[in-house]
Amino acid sequence: QIQLVESGGGLVQAGGSLRLSCAASGRSVSLYALGWFRQAPGKEREFVAVIARNGRSTYIADSAKGRFTISRDTARNWMYLQMNRLRPEDTAVYYCAAGYDAGSDSNEYRYWGQGTQVTVSS
Repeated sequence: QIQLVESGGGLVQAGGSLRLSCAASGRSVSLYALGWFRQAPGKEREFVAVIARNGRSTYIADSAKGRFTISRDTARNWMYLQMNRLRPEDTAVYYCAAGYDAGSDSNEYRYWGQGTQVTVSS
């Protein structure tokens, strides 16, 4: 069993930055890829970024490439999403998720956090 708790969301103006954190706990966290997804009101859940269990391989969605960076502290079981040059269309609830060998498909993730709200004002 893996537990995931997100933090760091909030209200920011367009062009600003936020860093989201995800605290992962459980006996097998190191075996799982960790990812970020987001869901805006009235829209489907959308992949944002994923980092492999070794913390060295990452994949970022095109919508976030060049602006968002995903990282992982494998020793402390924390994951981060640094979001720069935020846009109003980045407004969503952001979720942390864990899945074995997971990629960009939400169906590959077994464990999910409760989410943290990010609101970007224009």
